[in-house]
Amino acid sequence: MTVRAPDRSGSADPGQDPVRCRAQGGEPWPSQQGKGPSPWAAECLRPLSRGQVADRLGELGDLYAENSGGGPWEWNEGRGLFLHRLVLDLRRPGFALLIAEAATMTGCAYGFPVCDDGPRWRGLDGNCPPALHRLAASGRLFAVPAIVVRPWVCTQYPGRDWNLARRLQRRLLTDHDAALGVTVVARGDVRTLRALRSWGWRSPTPGARATPRHAPCRVLVLDR
Repeated sequence: MTVRAPDRSGSADPGQDPVRCRAQGGEPWPSQQGKGPSPWAAECLRPLSRGQVADRLGELGDLYAENSGGGPWEWNEGRGLFLHRLVLDLRRPGFALLIAEAATMTGCAYGFPVCDDGPRWRGLDGNCPPALHRLAASGRLFAVPAIVVRPWVCTQYPGRDWNLARRLQRRLLTDHDAALGVTVVARGDVRTLRALRSWGWRSPTPGARATPRHAPCRVLVLDR
């Protein structure tokens, strides 16, 4: 995930598919005290079929670009890379994509099961702890390569259950009976790491180094 815009880290190979949360710029957060129901309670989460995803690729790409910051060239480049990864992942067994909608689409997240005998997710190659391999063999490890949300979702009340990113990631795991979510983050992407941790992601082995220092990506997991 990349919680920065434009993404200038240069540390992630697009083929490694680090999960991306595009967030920059900003719209004002409505005045409230952080108590009670979400101010975005009207946002409905719903899954899209593969066919619906294909039909709405343009919309999904626009959502990504609108929240990526930077100038038009960076929007176009980021949009193209996002759609390229999405189309490739769309073919994976068990692929699932959720959108959040109010009057318009306000967010999305997608993922797929990580299986020992299935297509590899390059971000985990060489970085996956043994315990995750065992969970993947049981079919209950779920990769989350992308969460796309509006800027304020990354910084405003990230610990609340009604935070949109938390709702999206929780629903993905619940819908697919996953025991654990997994993602990878470019090692130099501090903003993304901070946002993920604020949404409940953690190192696979608490208190220990999750990935070797020389590894290009960090591995994080999310309890269901």
